[in-house]
Amino acid sequence: MNPSTLIVIAGPTASGKTAAAIKIAKHYNTVVVSADSRQFYREMSIGTAKPNGEELSAVKHYFINSLSIDEPYTAGDYEKQCLELLAELFKTYSIVVLAGGSGLFIKAVCEGFDEFPDTDPAVRERLNIELEEKGITYLQGKLKTADPEYYSQVDINNPQRVIRALEIFESSGKPYSSYRRSALNKRPFHIVKTGLNLPREVLYNRINQRVDIMVEHGLIDEVKSLLPYRHLNALNTVGYSELFDYFDGKTNLNTALDLIKQNTRRFAKRQMTWFGKDKEINWLEANDKNLVQKIIALV
Repeated sequence: MNPSTLIVIAGPTASGKTAAAIKIAKHYNTVVVSADSRQFYREMSIGTAKPNGEELSAVKHYFINSLSIDEPYTAGDYEKQCLELLAELFKTYSIVVLAGGSGLFIKAVCEGFDEFPDTDPAVRERLNIELEEKGITYLQGKLKTADPEYYSQVDINNPQRVIRALEIFESSGKPYSSYRRSALNKRPFHIVKTGLNLPREVLYNRINQRVDIMVEHGLIDEVKSLLPYRHLNALNTVGYSELFDYFDGKTNLNTALDLIKQNTRRFAKRQMTWFGKDKEINWLEANDKNLVQKIIALV
C-alpha cells in the first residue's frame, strides 16, 4: 500500500456516499473530507442533505459548514485549501476519504486545473470579427498551423473553443496545448477512485423520497429564512430556487416540490454524465451488501 492514499467516493446525489464514506473511515480509523459544493454553507443544511449530527459525530468531517453563503468560493479555492488540509492529515493518517458529488471539486483535488496566461481583449475582438467576415474554416486553418496538437483534439466546429485557443496563442506566442498541464499536476499521494451506481429507477425513487423527508425536516422554513439572501450565487441551486418561486406566488407548493424532485433527477443525470467520463473510477453497486469490502479490496 502507498504510504498516503486518498479514497474517493463519488456518485450522483442520493446514491449513499455519506453512509459509505463513514463506514470506510471507521474501518481505517480516519476522517472524511467533503467534496460537495453545497454542503460548505452553514445556512444551507436541510436542502443540501448534509450529514446529520449523528453522522458528523461518528467520524470527523472537513469542509462541512465551513463557509457562509455570502463568501465567494471557487473550485480553485477548494483545490488550494484541500491540498493544504490533506498535507496535514496525511501526517496523522495513511488513508483519508474524500466523498461528494461535485465532479469539478473532485477533479480540483485529484488533477488540478490548467493555468492560462492573461490575454489581450483586443485579440479576442479581432478574432470574433474574423469569424464573422471569413468564417470558421479560416480560423480552423489558423489553429491547425499554430497548434496542430490541440487542433487534433478540439471540436473544431465549436467557434468559442477555436477562438480561445487562438487568443492564447496570439497573446502569449505559445500554443494553447502547452498550457494544458492538468495531466502534469501529480499529487504526492495515491488516489483510488470509486463511484456508487444504482439502477436509474431506484435512484429516482430515492431522490423523490429524500425530498419528502427534507420537507418533513423543515425545508420550507429553511428556504423562507433565506429569502433575503436569494440573490447570492450559493442559493441559485436546486431545492431553493423552486421554493423561492413558491414564496413569490409564481407556483403552488405541490408544483414547487414536484419541480425540486424533477430538477434533482436531472442534476443526478448530469452528475452521472460527468463521472462517466472519468475512466479512473471503479464503479460499484451502491446497494451491494459487500460494498465496503469491495472498496477496501480496491485499496
